[in-house]
Amino acid sequence: MSEKSRAGGGAKPAAPRRPRTPSALLKFVMAVSGVVLLGYVTLHMIGNLKIFFGPEAIDHYAAWLRTILEPALPYSGMLWIVRVVLVVAVVAHIWSATMLALRARRARPIKYAGGSYQVKGSYAARTMRWGGVIIALFVIYHLLDLTAGTLNPNGVHLAVADNLAADFTLARWYVTLFYVLAVVALGFHVQHGIFSGIQTLGWSSNSRERTIKVVSTVFAAVLTLGFISVPLAVTFGVV
Repeated sequence: MSEKSRAGGGAKPAAPRRPRTPSALLKFVMAVSGVVLLGYVTLHMIGNLKIFFGPEAIDHYAAWLRTILEPALPYSGMLWIVRVVLVVAVVAHIWSATMLALRARRARPIKYAGGSYQVKGSYAARTMRWGGVIIALFVIYHLLDLTAGTLNPNGVHLAVADNLAADFTLARWYVTLFYVLAVVALGFHVQHGIFSGIQTLGWSSNSRERTIKVVSTVFAAVLTLGFISVPLAVTFGVV
């Protein structure tokens, strides 16, 4: 009997299993959820800038957010709808990103001598994974700090200006530094995410690639500067 017969009678090897969720769908989910999250952070940044119009302006803004569409919706009703949408978008974004990263890793078995997998692309693309982790940790801290108030030295509900003043001080420079680093990571994430999302949604072309890169970079830079201006201005007594 031949070795081939003893090994299993010449049976054909099983065909590789196809992934249950197509990669194209995962990329689409990642792009759409990214658009939702980008829209939120942009509006959030604009709202934060009200601190430059005085403490009353940002406190009034925080109170107004809880009265949108009253009495059609109960107090804070719209805010809770936004929060639910954001949670769904975050879960969808992380899930699709994780699935795509695992598939990309399995498709790139070639490693460097140091043991890391080979990754091509720009600096922003190479830092998307650890940048996402930093952003996730920052969001958790931010919610506990300025939303729930449990980690804030002042922690008074709707006293936004006072909470910011208590949070960002020279004595607590490490809090300001953490916010700045997290927002910079967000900027890199946004810059690469906009470019990739436009490609995924089919709005890109070779002739527009350079323009899209410039627009995504400028948008990410403006978003980053808008966010970090608040803790820096509070820390150094500008506002």
